[in-house]
Amino acid sequence: MGMLYLLVALIATIIGGMTGIGGGVIIKPVLDAFSTYDVSSINILSSVTIFSMAAVSFTQNSINGFKLSKNLVFLAVGSIIGGLLGKELLFFVTATMISRNIVIMQSGILALLLVVVLFKSRIRSHYVKNVFVIILVGIFLGTTSSFLGVGGGPINVFVLHLFLEMDTKQLTVSSIFVILLSQFSKLSAITFTSGFSSFHLEMLVYMIPGGIAGGLLGTFLLKKTHVNHIKKVFNLVVGIIILLNIFNIIRAI
Repeated sequence: MGMLYLLVALIATIIGGMTGIGGGVIIKPVLDAFSTYDVSSINILSSVTIFSMAAVSFTQNSINGFKLSKNLVFLAVGSIIGGLLGKELLFFVTATMISRNIVIMQSGILALLLVVVLFKSRIRSHYVKNVFVIILVGIFLGTTSSFLGVGGGPINVFVLHLFLEMDTKQLTVSSIFVILLSQFSKLSAITFTSGFSSFHLEMLVYMIPGGIAGGLLGTFLLKKTHVNHIKKVFNLVVGIIILLNIFNIIRAI
């Protein structure tokens, strides 16, 4: 069973590191589909794995010459705040709703957001310079990422495309940076408040190495792969994830 979790983490984070989707958007619905763990534990398994991937991937991309823009720093500030808000929202929902309904809600929100993401090329972008607006965008991304437990990668890429002028590879690395900070704030808050003792996290022994290896391989592929191929992989994966979330909704009903 452990090897299955390792493979899920590895494949998801290779794709995530290469396209900017992070990997959690794959890990979360896949674990919802076959894992026997509760929603909260799956959320943490996904968050820790994608944090590991994002840390390795962003470090490697920084070594390769990626530089943070001023707007991305403001976006990151918002994503940290959003990560904390999303964590609190998730705890509230898990305390008031049964697991089946949470899966339906999370899968439904994610599927709807991803349908919008698929059509990002048809939506006109608007370059934003207002610092306050950029921070608000970051808060939205961080909250969504933390609450859904998916890292928010495809949504990050879509929003960055919509509001900031970046090429495909810049979008990918910037998305990973937002994932890194939003998950860091979420996991740090849990560490210093409730702790992790109430979660079933034994599979992290397999998933963290998978996330680290996936981050390294995904970064390598990002550097070597043509932009058009990255776009095709991104759209294909988003389409598959939409179908998987619809399956999870039907299964939970």
